Amino acid sequence: MIKYLLFDLDGTITDSADGITNSVSYALGNLGISEEKSNLYRFVGPPLVDSFKEFYGFDEKKAEEGVRLYREYYAVKGIFENKVYPGITHLLKKCREQGKKVILATSKPQIYAKQILKHFELAEYFDDIQGSSMDGSKIHKEDVIQSALSDNQITDMQEVLMIGDRKHDVLGSGKFGISCVGVLYGYGSREELETCGAKWIVDTVEDLEAFLERI
Repeated sequence: MIKYLLFDLDGTITDSADGITNSVSYALGNLGISEEKSNLYRFVGPPLVDSFKEFYGFDEKKAEEGVRLYREYYAVKGIFENKVYPGITHLLKKCREQGKKVILATSKPQIYAKQILKHFELAEYFDDIQGSSMDGSKIHKEDVIQSALSDNQITDMQEVLMIGDRKHDVLGSGKFGISCVGVLYGYGSREELETCGAKWIVDTVEDLEAFLERI
């Protein structure tokens, strides 16, 4: 029986593409790089430092500068260029009413995640909010999940379900033997989720709600 639900944030709880892509565009512009916005959606989900390295060949120092510039814009404007997916508030409320322990597990810095959930009046539906650290010591999904498991004293992985839209959610939870349901209303594709081993895939928030009622 599933007792713990680990939710991703970007692409699962909120549609944050505008804030993230605008922040990346700002960072790249300050580094002398002009990029089409359509090429920046790949930044939604993965750790920023990894994305700057992978997509633009930045070394560690330049990637860290990219992250610094990104946060310069994001902390002021980008964080709220964001909206909750329709139906999510109702879904979270139902999960709590059903006695599930609801935990946020995002690669976004924890300080930003808390601000976002508070801003959209969603914090009350979460028993715990886990995110990455600003100093770079905890940035990958598996690190965040490890903290969630440890802080909530979770030992039986059969009681845990990860919910997310990208391969990092599936692979990160898989390292602990946690199954993941992939959502297609976010930023990942069916091919991406199937390739990395998502056990289930749903199309919409409504489909996710129906799925969670059955487990």
